[in-house]
Amino acid sequence: MKLKTRTVVQAAVIAAVYASLTLLIKPLAYGPIQFRISEVLTVLPAVLPASIPGLFVGCVLANFLGGFGMADIVFGSLATLLAGFSTWLLKKRTFLLPLPPVVFNGLIVGTYVYLLYDRTYPWPLTMLFIAISEAIICYCLGLPLIALVKKNRIISEALGISIE
Repeated sequence: MKLKTRTVVQAAVIAAVYASLTLLIKPLAYGPIQFRISEVLTVLPAVLPASIPGLFVGCVLANFLGGFGMADIVFGSLATLLAGFSTWLLKKRTFLLPLPPVVFNGLIVGTYVYLLYDRTYPWPLTMLFIAISEAIICYCLGLPLIALVKKNRIISEALGISIE
């Protein structure tokens, strides 16, 4: 199957933006309490399927360059991939779009951060902190982003998105 150039470019741009935003706020993007502003992009699979591999690659890059280790590269990126695919599946249920990133990051990232890197807080609390920060970003910024993309024809066309 041949990929369209547009799809590859969209995925590459999403990857670059995700990695850049994560590394830009590096002190806040890693650890038991993290606010990755780049996670706002995890709602995009609802309208832009090319963002699924873009988010995954961007997360791999951010986690590789972030220096938090192999577990973050593998499991953190897997959490993002699972969240992206699940968000795509929920594309018709707007209010639920941020839920997969919240759940997958809270469970997966919260678990390996606690087990391998930082036991400052109890395991359930580490998972909860990560889930809460993810919920704040995805619901407070992600839902407005998706509404803006859906309502703004210029942005939709620039992204190559066909909104139904």
